[in-house]
Amino acid sequence: MKDFKISFSLADSRYFTAVRLAVGGVCAAADLDIDITEDFKVSVTESCLILKNCGFYGAQITIRTEGGVSAEICGTDAGTLTRGENEFSLALISALVSSCNIEKTGEAIKKVVLKV
Repeated sequence: MKDFKISFSLADSRYFTAVRLAVGGVCAAADLDIDITEDFKVSVTESCLILKNCGFYGAQITIRTEGGVSAEICGTDAGTLTRGENEFSLALISALVSSCNIEKTGEAIKKVVLKV
C-alpha cells in the first residue's frame, strides 16, 4: 500500500472523528488486530491534541503500512509555539504503541512518529 495522507485543521474537533475513521480504515486494510487498531486510533488522536496544545492550527498525517503500521503526525500552520501540557497524552501514547518518537522546535513538539 502506498502512503495514506490526511491534512486538516485542528480548530474543529469534528475533524478528529473523521481522522479516527480514516486511520481505522487504513488499519483494517493492513489486517491489523482490532485492539491494536483502537490503540493506534487513540494514539493518533492524542498526537493531534499535542500539536494543538503546542500552538499548531493544522496537522498532516502520513500513515504507512509496510513493515507494520506507522504514522507521522506533523504540525502545520503554526501560531505562537509553546511547550503545552502534554505529559498525560505522551504517557498514554507510550503505553499504547510499540514506538513513539517526537521532534521539537524549541520546547514545542512539532512531530510525533508512532509505530505498532
